[in-house]
Amino acid sequence: MGENRKIYAALLGAGTVGSGVYKLAGMQEEDICLKTGAHLEIKKILVRNPGKVREGIPQELFTDSWQEILEDPEIQIVIEVMGGIEPARTYVEEAMKAGKQVVTANKDLLAEYGDPLFEIATENKCDLQFEAAVAGAIPIIRPLRQSLAGSQLTEIMGIVNGTTNYILTKMSEEGMGYQEALDMATRLGYAEADPTADVEGYDAGRKIAIMASIAFSSRVTFPQVYTEGITKITAEDIRYAKEFGYVIKLLGITKLTGKGIEVKVHPTLIPDSHPLATVRDSFNAVFVHGQACDDAMFMGRGAGQMPIASAVLGDVIDVMRNIIHGSCGKIGSDSHKKLPVLDVEETKSRFFLRLQVENRAGALANIAGVLGNNDVSIAQMVQKRSHDGIAEIVVITDLVTERHFNDAIRIMEGMSVVREISGIIRVY
Repeated sequence: MGENRKIYAALLGAGTVGSGVYKLAGMQEEDICLKTGAHLEIKKILVRNPGKVREGIPQELFTDSWQEILEDPEIQIVIEVMGGIEPARTYVEEAMKAGKQVVTANKDLLAEYGDPLFEIATENKCDLQFEAAVAGAIPIIRPLRQSLAGSQLTEIMGIVNGTTNYILTKMSEEGMGYQEALDMATRLGYAEADPTADVEGYDAGRKIAIMASIAFSSRVTFPQVYTEGITKITAEDIRYAKEFGYVIKLLGITKLTGKGIEVKVHPTLIPDSHPLATVRDSFNAVFVHGQACDDAMFMGRGAGQMPIASAVLGDVIDVMRNIIHGSCGKIGSDSHKKLPVLDVEETKSRFFLRLQVENRAGALANIAGVLGNNDVSIAQMVQKRSHDGIAEIVVITDLVTERHFNDAIRIMEGMSVVREISGIIRVY
């Protein structure tokens, strides 16, 4: 392998991540050559406004012409960090059909259109690498596709959104309310001006869809993921969680069952002894269980310019090695099985239920009866306090089919003795 060999790449996007990739590639220039046997040269950068000055990047690299990149035979790698579905989807498809290798950080694209994109990659013997799409600098995609491929994985659950983890940490450790914690996350740059994708669980939903597809070799798309955010979590929920020995985290959870794949995102009470309970602030972590590998956890920075750039560049280095050794496209589509994705009503969970109930004889018995009649078994049931004739009741259930639990809740909502259902949170 000659030390003068060059592999040319094009960047699609020069925003926070794109500029970070360019910067990191320059910092690691010598190491990249030593690791791969070739120099990496970013030849073109696709942007909307090529006349805009971007600090640290030579002006002559910018172009607003995709065709200029697509038709350049020297460019072997396309690095897509522009985000969104279109035109990113079209560019990625056309790049692979032209025989170019692709590295992307685009979770939206893969969670919606991963299968057809991998089919194109397989047809054209191309790499489609996407480590940065799920958990930033945390290596999880490559372990799922390669290191753990010898073990039948049965469950993945993860804290895969740093914004919500930061908010819940502040609520739990400093007693902040939801809005106060969100405002602080926004000031620090953890939350976008419109935080909906984070706080409603959509961001985590896309990531768990990608991981489920890989882990269980069966296509899971974002619309199939049940998502529930953290906007209804209160200080009272946090306090009771602590009292019962739990911590509240927004988790993406997917399980392989005898009936199919469970995949959902929601706030969850997890025991304070669980490894995920100690993951604080904006850190991410993914917990994996397999029949042969048992338990494994991956933790680190899930967002930020350089953590994501690190994951992108790691994929680029892998692709460069494949180009050098003529082995591109060796890992194709992960979804060779056709397992059903279960409706959330058919999945099973334990539940934490907080009720405001009239403090009179028979109230507890009536509630217990409704739960029992709907096949909801009670693990714990306590009266926490009473004020002005209203008692607060906290119930933790055993594992129950969600349909049965929801049937019980609908009946309770119509009971005169129940003044308010104050909180419902799933329990791991």
